[in-house]
Formats: sequence, structure tokens, C-alpha cells
Amino acid sequence: MPLEILALTKQLSFYSGCILFFLGLIGNTINILVFTQVKLFRNDRSAFYLTVEAFSNLLYEFINITSTVLTLIYGNDGTERFLIWCKLRYSLSQLSVLTTYYMISCCAGDQFFSTNYHLNVRYMCTMRLVRYITVILICLWIVHSIVFGVFFQIQPMIGCIIINQIYLQYATFFIYPVLAGLLPITLAIFFSFFAYRNVRRIVRRQRSIARQFSRQMTAMVLIRVILFVCLASPYSFFRIYIINYPISQEQRTKYAIRQLLQILFLISINLNYTMNFYVFMITSARFRRQVKFILVKKCWKRWKHCCCSKTNRIIPKDVDLDAGYT
Repeated sequence: MPLEILALTKQLSFYSGCILFFLGLIGNTINILVFTQVKLFRNDRSAFYLTVEAFSNLLYEFINITSTVLTLIYGNDGTERFLIWCKLRYSLSQLSVLTTYYMISCCAGDQFFSTNYHLNVRYMCTMRLVRYITVILICLWIVHSIVFGVFFQIQPMIGCIIINQIYLQYATFFIYPVLAGLLPITLAIFFSFFAYRNVRRIVRRQRSIARQFSRQMTAMVLIRVILFVCLASPYSFFRIYIINYPISQEQRTKYAIRQLLQILFLISINLNYTMNFYVFMITSARFRRQVKFILVKKCWKRWKHCCCSKTNRIIPKDVDLDAGYT
């Protein structure tokens, strides 16, 4: 029975990891293209946060596919075999998680300020301030993630776990429930609610392009927050549980069930880094037109022009200049 569960876990991890990796790679890449190439998005603060989030999502996807390949080879994600990967995996994962979570929270906060009907509040956030906040947060999460990875060690028959009891308590009662859980989720919900209320106050008769774009961004951010809350919360609680109650591999049945549950929760959290583009496509007709413009009008035409210019290039034949003098 445990061997069957582990075999199922291995297959589920591989196939779900591959599918979500390619979906995330395509979706986040297109998000980056749209948010950096469309003029309306290019100088928008919320779009800047979403662009940084897309890069962070790609980092998480590459970490995940690496674990998937190692699971296929060794039967686990490799953290139980290689100490450097044990530390590096959790450090990079936390960096990506914190960056993504707080970019979503900052995006929701920016929507609250940018849609406020008080002009002095609306212009508090500038693009320069947004860049400063992003750089400071990323530097802070890099330092925090490095320290986080230092305390991971491989314990025989258990795996890669935090060995320092003080830091274990810090991770249990602050990192997972607060720093990478309740705090960004609460901030995102709070700012999204008030941003939605601000948009509702906008006069419906105003149909300017800027106003329509503002409502589009607010709707996209609100959808992103809902997706974030639904997919991120279960995994945070599961991580708190498995840190406090590690199971030895000698308890084969319990260990196999734990591995299966971990894969299911990982699929849930991986959807958070994969599905934002597809949810935007489903819920926003304006975003669909913008994606079509980028892929067809820009990317396809550039690729076609590049290929056609190579195939239609006229190359003169070599002429033997000395042939007429012999």
C-alpha cells in the first residue's frame, strides 16, 4: 500500500509539474510582454508590480520543474539527498513566494491610492516611489531567504528540515502564518476592497480611455487577489503542520500519505503562480484584445519580417573578373 501511494505521488508530481510549468512559462511570459509593450501598461504602477510578480513566478516555476525532474529520478525532490539543494531550494522558493505575495499586496495598495477621489491621496504614489519600494522589498527578501536557508539540514530518515529550535519557532509562528500568510493576504483583501469601493464612486458617464483603463486595472487586481487568497491559504496552513510534525520514513504508510498530501497542496499553490494570465484572459475582453495586439501585431509581424527578410535576401553570384582577360 505505501509503495502504491508513493508511485501515485511520483506520477502525479511529474505530470502536474510538467503541465503547470509549461502553462506558467507561457502565461507569465505573455504577461511580461503585454505589461511592458502596451503603452497604457508601460507607465502604470500596478502593471509594474504585476511585471515583477511575473518574473518571480517564472523563478518559482523553474524551481518547481527542477524538483519534478529530481522526483522522477530519485523518487523525491532531492532535498533529502543533496545538502546544497536542500538549502538552495527553500531559500529560492521563499524569495519567490515573498516577492510574489507582496507584489500582489503592493499592487492592491497602489489601486487603492490611484482610485481615491482625493487628489492629494491619489498622487502620493509615483513611479519612482514604486521602484524604490520594489527594490527595498526584494533586497529584504533576499537577505531573509538566505538566513532561512542556512538553518535547513538533512536529518536521516526524516529529510530536509529546520534544525534550530528557535528559528523553527520563528518559522512556525511568524514566517508561514504571518509573513508568508496572513499579512499579505490581509493587506491584499483590505486594499482591494477599498479600491473596488473607490471605483464604484466613479461617475459612470465618464468614458475616457484613462478612466476605462483604471477600471480595467482595478478589476484585474481584484481578480488576482481573489485567486491569491483561495490558492495560497491552504498551503500556508499545511506548511505549519508539517514543520511541527515531521514524519520519519520508517513510518511508511504515514510517510506515503504525507507525500501525497504535500503534492496536492503543491499543485494548489503552483496554480497561484500559473493561472493569473489565463484568469485575466477569461474575465477581461479588453485584456484579450491587448494580448492579441501584442502577439499578432508586434511579435508575429516581427518574426515574420525577420524570416521573410532572410528568405527574400538577394545574394549576387560570384563573378570571375579575370574571365574576360584569358
